[in-house]
Amino acid sequence: MVVPLRDIQPRQSFPIVTIGLLIVNVLFFLYELSLGERLQGFLQQAAFVPERYFAEGGVAAEARPILVSMFLHGGWMHLIGNMLYLWIFGDNVEDQLGHLRFLVFYLACGWLATMAHAYMNTGSAVPSIGASGAIAGVLGAYLLMFPRARVLTLLPLGFYMRVAELPALVVLGFWFVLQLFNGVAALGVRSAQTTGVAVWAHVGGFMVGMILCLILRGRRRPRAWSARR
Repeated sequence: MVVPLRDIQPRQSFPIVTIGLLIVNVLFFLYELSLGERLQGFLQQAAFVPERYFAEGGVAAEARPILVSMFLHGGWMHLIGNMLYLWIFGDNVEDQLGHLRFLVFYLACGWLATMAHAYMNTGSAVPSIGASGAIAGVLGAYLLMFPRARVLTLLPLGFYMRVAELPALVVLGFWFVLQLFNGVAALGVRSAQTTGVAVWAHVGGFMVGMILCLILRGRRRPRAWSARR
């Protein structure tokens, strides 16, 4: 699996919302760690559960868990992976959309990604947590905005690792195709229960991010510059 390390794409504004989201995610995770043995009970109540969503009347009953679940994570690697992608790609999307629009965009992507997961796993009783649905939306928007931006990427080549600059179109396009393939392959087997990964939240978030990017960016004059510093 390729691992992005950083992008080579300048920005003009300070990414206050991206940094704020990073901090909030870390604080939520530290709170999870503080719960100890009470964590499982907390997740059952605070996280989003598709089966409960449909049993209790949809959005009206599950609005709080949908929002809270975007800031919860299942472990250090889950948190670090999500925050790495948010840090690399979020600042440039925020720079293009503006701070307030980016915050609305991020939360909307997370919400609608959760809905995609719910409707593809209607009977799942597994709590769904993580920022990956919202971050997938950020990746979709970044791909539309900066397809030729260079991304410094760690490539596994057998027993060796190589660092290379690849276009965002390749890095993020590969990521999306992999998620879509995993989602289609898991149809009918309740992917979130068998793999522990809500792949349809990734797919849904990415597609929603592209659509919202077109809507929101169209209301704001984009900044144009070279892909290199």
